[in-house]
Amino acid sequence: MREHLRLFNFTGAGGVTPFIMNCAVILLLTSSCFTWSSAIYTPNRAAPKKLKYLLEPPVYAEVVARRGENATLPCILRTKPSHYKVKWTKLESEHIGRENIIMISNAHAFKPYGHLGPRASLRKAHTMDASLQLSRLELEDGGTYRCELVNGIEDESVAITLRIEGVVFPYQSKNGRYKFTFHEAKEVCAEQDGTLASYIQLFRAWTEGLDWCNAGWLRDGTVHYPIIHPRPACGGDLLPGIRSYGPKDKINDRFDAFCFTSQTSGSVSYISGSFSFEQAEHACQRRGAELASVGQLYSAWRFQNYDQCDGGWLKDGSVRFPISKPREHCGGIPEPGVRSFGFLNKTMHLYGAFCYR
Repeated sequence: MREHLRLFNFTGAGGVTPFIMNCAVILLLTSSCFTWSSAIYTPNRAAPKKLKYLLEPPVYAEVVARRGENATLPCILRTKPSHYKVKWTKLESEHIGRENIIMISNAHAFKPYGHLGPRASLRKAHTMDASLQLSRLELEDGGTYRCELVNGIEDESVAITLRIEGVVFPYQSKNGRYKFTFHEAKEVCAEQDGTLASYIQLFRAWTEGLDWCNAGWLRDGTVHYPIIHPRPACGGDLLPGIRSYGPKDKINDRFDAFCFTSQTSGSVSYISGSFSFEQAEHACQRRGAELASVGQLYSAWRFQNYDQCDGGWLKDGSVRFPISKPREHCGGIPEPGVRSFGFLNKTMHLYGAFCYR
């Protein structure tokens, strides 16, 4: 490579993520700044009652799909009461008690509600089938869904988790670390073809190898960072885990962002050359494409095992390259990941281009 890497391995899955920093980062931690457990949101902690009308789903029932795909959340009636309705709701874990109704149906028809309603329908594979079908899945669709049979005082429900398969990547401002308010972090993740990650998504990424010493915003307004290999600048001798700063002021506090993305409908390709940033833009345009975003490059790396041992410009002005098959002359790191040179001078530095179409 023509230059020494300043940042290594913005990796959300597939291995441990070493990180070389320009300067030591001293993070002030208290004993409460460490979280070990991965508590999954459970909307109803009461002891479950034996269901009369609905079939119990499998333990930890989970449906896994990618962005853009369709998914079916199972809900099967064991028997039908004389008069009943089925209500599908998405449970919003960040706002306990809030209902996000998707549809209400009876034996003859259904009525959609909210932003999910237009993409929702009932499968109706048979007369006892009340399963929910969601089409053209979006990043925000992941979460817990409740199928509730409404029958006077005999209401009962089952819960199903929809997990959007994807990758978490940390994102830092071109002006340095800890520059984003919560709302700016949401915006920058959207610009990179993603959304702010949830705690569950960050925890899963940590179990798959994400190791990152800078704290970042999550979707619920809390701030965390995942550590696999404890080191002095990253909490000292605390055990590996998700370190937590807890909820922070969304307007005044500033941190980095943990973004989440999934598969895309397009493809990423590399144009070899010695381009300035502007020349790289034009090179992509000549191919009927545009410079790829960071999220699009991560998606190609995660879902297509994209591997390119050459630095290339991206839309945000950073220079990165994806490695699925680690080798010594491609960053010198033994784990797969997306390597980064950081944000470089757009006219003085010459690289190839990662295009998205």
